[in-house]
Amino acid sequence: MENAVGLTFRDATDADVDVLVALIESAYRGDDSRAGWTTEADILEGQRTDPEGVLQVIKAPDGKLLTVEQAGRVVACCQLEHRGTYAYFGMFAVSPVLQGAGLGKAVIAEAERQAREDWGVTEMRMTVISVREDLIAWYERRGYRRTGEMTPFPYGEERFGIPRRADLQFELLVKPLV
Repeated sequence: MENAVGLTFRDATDADVDVLVALIESAYRGDDSRAGWTTEADILEGQRTDPEGVLQVIKAPDGKLLTVEQAGRVVACCQLEHRGTYAYFGMFAVSPVLQGAGLGKAVIAEAERQAREDWGVTEMRMTVISVREDLIAWYERRGYRRTGEMTPFPYGEERFGIPRRADLQFELLVKPLV
C-alpha cells in the first residue's frame, strides 16, 4: 500500500532478510548509525540483530515485519506481533540518513493503524532501553506513556549486543489505540 509521501508498506519476505539486517544495524550500531539520532553506539557494541532473528520475526505466525519502501528502496521497518488484546511493536528502524524528516512518524502511525484494523487490538506496547531518554521522549510525543515496568537487559547474550554500561534495562511503554 502506498501513502501520500511516496511510502510503500508491505510485509517482509525471506528475500528481504539481508537488506533488513543491514538497515537495522545501520540505524543502531557502529559509525553509520551516528548519522541519525537513534544510535545505540554509545551504550552497546556488536550486533543489534542477525539474519536468524529477522527471519524469525518474518515467519512468526502471529506477527509480521512491516517493510517500508521509498522510490523502490527499503528505508524503514518495524515488527508487529498480535498478543491478544494488544500488539507488540519492535525492531523499529529508519535509515539514519532519512531520520528527522517525519518518516518514523509515518511508519509508527501505519503500524498502529494496521494493528487496530487487522487485529482489533486496543493497545500497542513496546520496550525501550530505559536510558534512551531522547527516544522515549519521541514516543511520548506520539502518545506512548512510560509504565515504570522494567525487564532486565539480556547481559551475556551477545546476539543482542555487547553492553558498554551496567545499568541497562527495558521499560514498557504503552499507548491506547482507540
